[in-house]
Amino acid sequence: MSDIIIYHNGRCSKSRGALEILQEKEVPFEVRWYLTEPLNQKELKALLKKLGMKAAELVRKSEPLYKEQYKDQQLSEQQWIKILAENPVLIERPIVEKGDKAIVARPPEKVLSFL
Repeated sequence: MSDIIIYHNGRCSKSRGALEILQEKEVPFEVRWYLTEPLNQKELKALLKKLGMKAAELVRKSEPLYKEQYKDQQLSEQQWIKILAENPVLIERPIVEKGDKAIVARPPEKVLSFL
């Protein structure tokens, strides 16, 4: 098992860019296809702690689902965690986790300083 996990969406150019950087640097890593293998609420809470973020900060505000159902709503941390667990498409990407830290690798080059 690798120290580094990338939460990856193959359709996202930023996510593909971060994955390519990890491959170029030849660091061992694991890919978590979070859309097909969603994070549960406990995993999300742990990841948010590593990111140093609130759940609402991890939401992709450009997603149609967000705009249609959640924009302008005042939701609690626990409500957002539940929403993100049930709708992983709303999670910002890519996320790279290493040990007890994690980053949203936007732009993908942020991975370089994180390694």
